[in-house]
Amino acid sequence: MPKVSEEHLRTRRAEILAAAARCFARAGFHRTTIQDIAKESGLSAGLIYRYFADKDAMVVAIADQWHDRQTRQLHLDDPGDDRTPNALGRVAAGYLDLLRSLADPAERERVQLGVQIWAEALRAPEVHTVARQGVDLPRGVITGLVHAAQERGDLPPALPADGLARVFIAVYQGLALQTAWDPELDNAAFVDAVRGLLETLTPGFTESGT
Repeated sequence: MPKVSEEHLRTRRAEILAAAARCFARAGFHRTTIQDIAKESGLSAGLIYRYFADKDAMVVAIADQWHDRQTRQLHLDDPGDDRTPNALGRVAAGYLDLLRSLADPAERERVQLGVQIWAEALRAPEVHTVARQGVDLPRGVITGLVHAAQERGDLPPALPADGLARVFIAVYQGLALQTAWDPELDNAAFVDAVRGLLETLTPGFTESGT
């Protein structure tokens, strides 16, 4: 029997996750069945179980994918030398781009599913763990960048670094929630307001990261 390539396995796994995400966004986690996902993907339920033990495992994998993508968008995978003003600027510029991306009509399904994942994190320990990772990674990097900026004198020393990181994470989460339930949300105005806050907080900030 020929050996299945790693590329084939990755492709099949991605197909299943994409189908599951569409089903979850459309009907919710609890109303979606493995048979629904099988029909959406064009695969058998038995094949799907070879890749994922249950729906929670799919949710965890979907969340992991999103976190990897957001890490790249925010430049958290390579923020550069955190002792330089440019490092914080690059992350801040990536953050504004991340906020803007929520306005893309193609992102609406993902945003709606993301809100459901946060709710599922209250129920399923595995989902809670991966959801926390999506918060704790950017929180840790941003906290370090804020500390470095305080040491340079670019930010007020009394400003709680971890508190500031959590505020900006909460801003993203709040925009995602509002995007999910309010089709008339003015994303551009929201992002302009956040950019104004960043400029007030950090004199000289520009979206080019300088």
